Amino acid sequence: MSQQKVFTLSEVSQHKSRTDCWFIINGRVLNVTKFLEEHPGGEEVLIEAAGKDATKDFKDIGHSKAAHNLLLKYQVGILQGYNFQNEDVSSKYDPAGNKESKTKEMTAFVIKEEGLTKYAAFLEFFIPLLVAVSFFGYRFLTREALV
Repeated sequence: MSQQKVFTLSEVSQHKSRTDCWFIINGRVLNVTKFLEEHPGGEEVLIEAAGKDATKDFKDIGHSKAAHNLLLKYQVGILQGYNFQNEDVSSKYDPAGNKESKTKEMTAFVIKEEGLTKYAAFLEFFIPLLVAVSFFGYRFLTREALV
């Protein structure tokens, strides 16, 4: 890390446009200008974080191992005063899966209300059918006789 260029937060904050987009993640200063169009979440997300420390936002999203590996690709330096605690992105997030990631996984579950779904399906089918039959019945009964 001693060979990396050291930037201050004020230096990074000057790079916050579409043509010059930098931010900080885990003490690493990243120039993601060339990555703006490729970002799956859209360039607006990156531009919103430009010139700032985006570590919390990056962690909250729960990025893939590939995204963590891109940190090294776009790194241009480190933040002044940041203490790296033996965290090596390439070893922590090995794309070959040789080492386990230490990130927490989030689980989710879906609540299904069985009784309501059958009733809702019945209503979704028969109410439009009832409206259509009523409309055509009314038109049939109120039409004028052809002379």
